[in-house]
Amino acid sequence: MSRTREAYRNLDRLWKRGREFLGCECAILGGAMSWVSERNLVAAVSNAGGFGVIACGSMPPDMLAAEIAATKALTDRPFGVNLITMHPQLDELIDVCGAARVGHVVLAGGLPSSASIKRVKEFGAKAICFAPAPVLAKKLVRAGADALVIEGAEAGGHVGPVSTSVLAQEILPAMGRAVPVFVAGGIGRGEAMLSYLEMGASGVQLGTRFVCAHECIAHPRFKQAFIRASARDAVVSVQIDPQFPVIPVRAIANAGTDRFMEVQRSVIEKFHRGEMDQKSAQLEIEHFWAGALRRAVIDGDVENGSLMAGQSVGMVTSEQSVREIIDEFIGQALDVLDARAAHAAAAEEPQGAL
Repeated sequence: MSRTREAYRNLDRLWKRGREFLGCECAILGGAMSWVSERNLVAAVSNAGGFGVIACGSMPPDMLAAEIAATKALTDRPFGVNLITMHPQLDELIDVCGAARVGHVVLAGGLPSSASIKRVKEFGAKAICFAPAPVLAKKLVRAGADALVIEGAEAGGHVGPVSTSVLAQEILPAMGRAVPVFVAGGIGRGEAMLSYLEMGASGVQLGTRFVCAHECIAHPRFKQAFIRASARDAVVSVQIDPQFPVIPVRAIANAGTDRFMEVQRSVIEKFHRGEMDQKSAQLEIEHFWAGALRRAVIDGDVENGSLMAGQSVGMVTSEQSVREIIDEFIGQALDVLDARAAHAAAAEEPQGAL
């Protein structure tokens, strides 16, 4: 039996729970990126053996229904839908997922209510929730979450303050046995994926690495910005007023980053003048990011639009197919397992007489 075969068996064992939970060959979720994670990329991830996830974002219910149907026309493999908990039509969007018989719903962008989790589970879907801290991970599981995603500050888009490696150490030992836990944020190579699987993760989530996939509809200039960027170019937005908390966003620095500062100042002034409540103000800020992201992803305005990217962007060096990206990750993980086995075998060989 070759070591490579043994390495495959070991990798299969490590992410067996995640594969069975998702119903796919590789426990690799596609991160839900607005304007990026649409039918083409989602279907490509699922067709390559991973688990694609539609980014609903600000879509109304009828648009989401059409996107699910279009994705089903491109793949017969499982995929999920990511819903933003702050969406004003969240209940209707959950109903759309139920009518379309979506098997997995990811509730993101805030702490979902137990009622939302229950609503997802009532039509037989699995509820996946983001857990930014150990106490919230436990609360979400008590509320019925079937699986968790822990995403560190290295990720692109909206991020929390804690790094992926620290979150993994905090949450995997405590929750990894209770439910499948998928790790996200800053994962750019298979060696990192393997390390989290060995820590107890059931799988990983990749976003930034899939942006430059051939199947991704992002504008060529958007992809080129990723290929040229280094890890340090992906910076977190600055919060202007601590009394007015906004979720930080990590993106490649450009003129759009400066524009966000101006928008924050304007919204904060309106809030303090009593012209809008906090929830409305936060939605206005979210709308800025949705519009700025579309300008970059779809229109190719990489100067003024938002280039949301994780720090793993430094490991994006060329445009590849989704299958090549997934195969690269698996190959890097297998190389580690093979090298480890070879080292162990060498250590067991009898030494010659001195």
